[in-house]
Amino acid sequence: MSPEQARDYERRWWTLGVLCLSLVMVVVANASLNVALPTLVKDLHASASALQWIVDAYSLVFAGLLLTAGALGDRYGRRLALNGGLLIFGAASGLAAFAGSSGQLIAARAAMGIGAALVMPATLSVLAHVFPPEERKRAVAIWAGFAGVGAALGGVISGWLLQHFWWGSIFLTNVFVVAIALVAGAILIPPARDDREPSLDPVGALLSIAGLGALIYAIIEAPTHGWLSIDTVGAFWIAMLILVAFARWELRTPEPMLDLRFFRNPQFAAATSTITLIFFVMFGMIFILTQYLQSVLGYSPLEAGVRMLPWAVVYMISAPRSARLVERFGQRLVVSSGLTVVAMGLGLLALSGIHANYPLLALSLVVTAATAPSTGAIIASLPLNKAGVGSAVNDTTRELGGALGVAVIGSVLASIYRSDVARHITSLPPSARAARSSLGAALQTAATLPGRDGPALAHAARQAYVHAFDITMLVAVGVALLASALVSWVLRPPSTVAVEEPIAFEAA
Repeated sequence: MSPEQARDYERRWWTLGVLCLSLVMVVVANASLNVALPTLVKDLHASASALQWIVDAYSLVFAGLLLTAGALGDRYGRRLALNGGLLIFGAASGLAAFAGSSGQLIAARAAMGIGAALVMPATLSVLAHVFPPEERKRAVAIWAGFAGVGAALGGVISGWLLQHFWWGSIFLTNVFVVAIALVAGAILIPPARDDREPSLDPVGALLSIAGLGALIYAIIEAPTHGWLSIDTVGAFWIAMLILVAFARWELRTPEPMLDLRFFRNPQFAAATSTITLIFFVMFGMIFILTQYLQSVLGYSPLEAGVRMLPWAVVYMISAPRSARLVERFGQRLVVSSGLTVVAMGLGLLALSGIHANYPLLALSLVVTAATAPSTGAIIASLPLNKAGVGSAVNDTTRELGGALGVAVIGSVLASIYRSDVARHITSLPPSARAARSSLGAALQTAATLPGRDGPALAHAARQAYVHAFDITMLVAVGVALLASALVSWVLRPPSTVAVEEPIAFEAA
């Protein structure tokens, strides 16, 4: 062992601390924003589609660049990728804190996604470099646990900041975290890289972002233009053509960003598909639930963040331990049954109603947090020299599922809400028509109406939102059950791949 390797080994746990700090910052960036959505409606006059773009701009760019960012780290140095990502993330967070419009905030969030795409895979690949194989599994478990901590604390921290400061403070905290991580990383992070210098796939990266962007645009803007309008149908066709071009390019290029032949492996296909659908449901649920807690039930941002803790805490505790269940009962049974339990939790949420008591909500969140252990199926299969790209496959499926979940679930709710609230405001003044854009806009408009018109509009809007919320949760139930059936079918006998067995990453 060289002196440099010995030094890296002695500092490995301190290095892990820096990596976990960087990871938590990236995770909190999404978890904390959801609680701020009703505040953004008031302060930036953000529409329902603008809120979806504020959330999805980050996830879309994050997912689209993760694989390329992982390859960049493997080729040019993981410390360089990590520090570069931190600088971009911190600068974009500073711009987001002082954004004066929804458009500026969306642009800043997209830039944050670039930084996050560089940071996330670099953390796990540096971890794989500094920890020997016998300690790596424990280090990965700690790393994953801190991701859960970020999800658990994000809403609470954001709620506390919103209660004491303005909404931009939730972004300024990232700037301070970045400064700490950069200083500590300069001392503790080794300049690890892949000696093979893997080739990049810029064409694949651009096609994936363009295709996913067109798809999400079509979904988010559909409630405004109409699902069967020329604009919406045209956007869907453009998205389909670009994504087909992406698939053909990835199958033909010598070193693709994502080798689609990986999906011939049943375990890999089941794991990635399940993660995508799980986070489709989870991100979409949290997106509409935080607005429900504040705008319908009347909780403050801090109270809403605290009331989301049961989901985050149970998820943080159960996810790392689920691998033991897989060892005992097999991935097929555990994953498919776990998704069925998630569907039950979503079904309970659909029963909430406009005056839901918190114990029912808490029970729903606890049951919903019983997610399947698909992440471990991918992470356990990472080859060391492809740690950056391999971990990025896991992160990409999660962010892609989350972005699609916010887009689809948010748009389904918006479509049902607009249709329902329109029937309740026909007898109200013309100014009440602004209530059709979102619940937040309806409540703002209601505050300006005289006499009984204001309370009548607020009540009608809340009733319409609850009706749309219930139906949308039933759609999410269907997605969870579909995921359960998909896993059961993909991993049907004679497939007997175990979680610990590595996926065969064969050359194209």
